[in-house]
Amino acid sequence: MAKKKKKEKKIAKKLLHKYRLVILNEDTFEERFAIKLTRLNVFVLTSLSAIFLVFFTILLIAFTPLREYIPGYSSAKLKKEASVLNYKTDSLVQELELNKRYYASIRKVLTGDVSTVEFNRDSIIEAAKNDVDILQITTNKEDSLLREKVEKEDKYNLFEESTNQNSFVLFPPVNGTISEEYNIEDKHFAVDVVVANDTPVKATADGTVIFAEWTVETGYVVIIEHNQELISVYKHNSAITKSQGDLVKAGEVIAMSGNTGELSTGPHLHFELWSKGYPVNPTNFIDFQ
Repeated sequence: MAKKKKKEKKIAKKLLHKYRLVILNEDTFEERFAIKLTRLNVFVLTSLSAIFLVFFTILLIAFTPLREYIPGYSSAKLKKEASVLNYKTDSLVQELELNKRYYASIRKVLTGDVSTVEFNRDSIIEAAKNDVDILQITTNKEDSLLREKVEKEDKYNLFEESTNQNSFVLFPPVNGTISEEYNIEDKHFAVDVVVANDTPVKATADGTVIFAEWTVETGYVVIIEHNQELISVYKHNSAITKSQGDLVKAGEVIAMSGNTGELSTGPHLHFELWSKGYPVNPTNFIDFQ
């Protein structure tokens, strides 16, 4: 036990033994600087210096651009570019999906691939007659006055037009004899109008050209998108005068009639009307004579 205490005292004495660090002038041996040190002080100062150096290096790497020069660290510019590219990729994927749906609807118009719904007309009329809610509808004087007031306000409203969608006027693209009528059973969702070659084909209403290209089966085809979700299709043309994205007015020449495409049997115009994705009979709205 005594030896152990003696050894500890010896170690403490070594650590606390004072030394003098002197800086002398080499020529004159003049004392320029002197400091008293112990082994313990030197150890503490060295440890603190090492800790400070490590901490400062970590801060330098973490919060300054110098970390980009250390292997394993990515550049802040590269991270920003990667984030921008990621956002652009997401936007492109969404845009591509919208374009796929849009082109699918256009393909549906071109191929006439639609499903028909069969229903019993008499049963629907009978159900409407037996509808209790319809039979019990009554009007009073206050309701009539309110309706009249609203109609007058809408009549002079500059921002909202009080118009009926059924007043949409369509012009005949060509005038001629119909060689084949609209027939749902045969999936002929159009009327074929016999005309001479190179007869001007006109737009049936104002709209935007969404397709103007050559197809093997139907030759030169023009598709125009109008208001109220209406689409008109013009097939078997000999030439087209408009391009995709062009704005056209009703009665404006968009193509020249012809006899192009594998499905054509003579000079004529194959004309289709589609409303909200479903075919409609053009003769219900247009007089081709």
